[in-house]
Amino acid sequence: MYTELKRKAIELRRQGKTYREILSEIPVAKSTLSDWLKSVGLSVPQKQRITQARIEAALRGAQTRRRVRLEEVETFVIQGIEDIGTLSARDLWLIGIALHWGEGSKQSARSPSMGVAFCNSDPRILRVFLAWLRALKIKESDIQYELYVHINRKNDTRTFREWWAKKLGIKVQVLDRVYYKRGNILTKRTNVGDLYHGLIRIKVKASTVLNRRIHGWFEGIGSAVGSGVTGNTFAFEAKDSRIVP
Repeated sequence: MYTELKRKAIELRRQGKTYREILSEIPVAKSTLSDWLKSVGLSVPQKQRITQARIEAALRGAQTRRRVRLEEVETFVIQGIEDIGTLSARDLWLIGIALHWGEGSKQSARSPSMGVAFCNSDPRILRVFLAWLRALKIKESDIQYELYVHINRKNDTRTFREWWAKKLGIKVQVLDRVYYKRGNILTKRTNVGDLYHGLIRIKVKASTVLNRRIHGWFEGIGSAVGSGVTGNTFAFEAKDSRIVP
């Protein structure tokens, strides 16, 4: 029986079949197959065929892994929406402070008169920041928008203004401040081509006092974390639904 299997394995190998393809037809251990085929010479076309088959197998594997990861991301998005639930006013207040802490203008001893300004290229983050400003009772007329675009995409300015107006739920007319950035776009950036829409900077008029107040909130969060937190959330695998003040 083994003699017949070995003969068939050698024949398949000479046809340019890969080990994986041969093992799908010949039920033996891979070590046994390797021993049978170690002396089998292959022509250039046969080697090319095996190499191509390996490349295609690797691509199929990569595509499968990517699909699994995307499905996992979608699952976590659904779970994340459930975990967060409805935001309280305090939740939004703290989220906005954290966003400004990371991406907004900072007060310091050297610049104690800096107003509120926030830059980002992600419309989801900007929508949250705008909701925070409105929760702080900032008037719409005091919110200014600036669009920054690479000079080599200047011809797309109108499209970018319309895109951002739709994403942020604002009138395109308020996006009347456009600035063009010179220099090469970094080749490692992911938001290029059709993914690129420029960057939005949101400023608040006469907001130096507000920015000093935000600075105080930064310090408050840092101090509070040092004292520990109360309650828990589902994300921390606890029973309570949110952090309780």
